[in-house]
Amino acid sequence: MPGLITACATAPLAPVATLAPTATLRAAINFGNPILATKDVATGEPRGVSVDLARELGRRLGVPVELVPFAAAGKVVEAVKDAQVDLGFVAIDPARGADILQTSPYVVIEGAYPVKNESPIKTNGDVDRAGTRIVVGNGSAYDLFLTREIKAATLVKAPTSPAVTDTFLAQNLEVAAGVKQQLQADAQRLPGLRLLDGRFMVINQTMGIPKGREAGLP
Repeated sequence: MPGLITACATAPLAPVATLAPTATLRAAINFGNPILATKDVATGEPRGVSVDLARELGRRLGVPVELVPFAAAGKVVEAVKDAQVDLGFVAIDPARGADILQTSPYVVIEGAYPVKNESPIKTNGDVDRAGTRIVVGNGSAYDLFLTREIKAATLVKAPTSPAVTDTFLAQNLEVAAGVKQQLQADAQRLPGLRLLDGRFMVINQTMGIPKGREAGLP
């Protein structure tokens, strides 16, 4: 992230009309990914790297920032695509890049698989086998990746990424998939779960803006 901030500090910003045509920077904040944004437990105020980046961009543009909350990354992409918001924070993915403009990554996130302690699955390479059901947040970067990569296992869609572990347990599935840090926290609060070593994918998180605003991308 320091590299991104340095680059922004040394390059001229696009006109306000390009990045915030309503004179307010409408930034989509995805609370479905706790690595990007959460709500303070005491105050309810949003905090996190995407919140900080949105507010800093608004400060440099000299415009107010409106934080628009979302529960899933897929909804953020749709809002950016339709120019309902001016800025979103999503994973770099071919499916998403077809509809919005994306910057270079500002943070890298790992995807991980949790299983039950008694599961015979020991490694990431054991997951893609017939009879294995993997639950993943519908429309998430993990969903998009696994839809392309999984050949023998079956994908089960949870409504959002935060609902993955609950769906995993409620439906007695074999594997869950999602943000490593979030699933590590779930494994700590819920007995009987373990994360497989390593990662099954790496997600490069980007800032996205609507197409037609190419001057704002740098």
